[in-house]
Amino acid sequence: MISRANRTLAGVVAGAALMLGLTACGGEDDKLKVCTNPPYAPFEDTDGDQVVGFDMDLTAEVAKDLGKEIEFVVTVFESIESGASLDTGSCDIGASALTITEEREAKLDFSQPYYETTMGLLVKADSGISTLADLEGQPVGVQQGTTGEDWANQQPELTEIRQFEGLGDQVTALKAGDVAGIFNDEPTLTPYQDEGFKVVSSFATGEQFGFAVKQGNTELLDQINKTLDRLNSDGTYEELLAKWFAAE
Repeated sequence: MISRANRTLAGVVAGAALMLGLTACGGEDDKLKVCTNPPYAPFEDTDGDQVVGFDMDLTAEVAKDLGKEIEFVVTVFESIESGASLDTGSCDIGASALTITEEREAKLDFSQPYYETTMGLLVKADSGISTLADLEGQPVGVQQGTTGEDWANQQPELTEIRQFEGLGDQVTALKAGDVAGIFNDEPTLTPYQDEGFKVVSSFATGEQFGFAVKQGNTELLDQINKTLDRLNSDGTYEELLAKWFAAE
């Protein structure tokens, strides 16, 4: 396991669904519904009318082991991390680069960790900013409702923190000069280095991602863990890492 916190798809109405690889089936029992919140590449993203990413490939393996088709349901991140999407039956699994925390474990049941994250700081490449101290007194952007926001609020150097709904909104604010830097999971920030930005610092937070299920759904949770064990033992996990994190 290598090493992320969190997102929202601009303009998507909560509960809108995108489906990948669906064929005719005999009923809902034949589908494994996975709630997610792109764009948050490389974990979850959209490609045309498909939802793709590392989390998507991993949960597709769970569906394969269950003999089910997979359906990706795009929704707001808050409905995933709060457990609402699972409790209402909108989906069976929450897969959205979801950090395992004690607070969330009070509302969700988590699989074993499948990824360990690192927090990153993204700034304009020519800003001259390289440390937290350089940001003192300047506005910075975080994604609301995430562990990244919690982390930023604990840093004494960060005195003006602004919330944004998703990663895309953070990047837009940075581009416009509304904030001096943004914090989010480092793997999700790295692709923006091709757009005049630079990841200048990373911070080991020790956070780990897990897949979430409705509390008490031990049968599905056991299958997710069995699939993750298989992927680690047969080399598929490393293949998917190489596919989605080629630059790491």
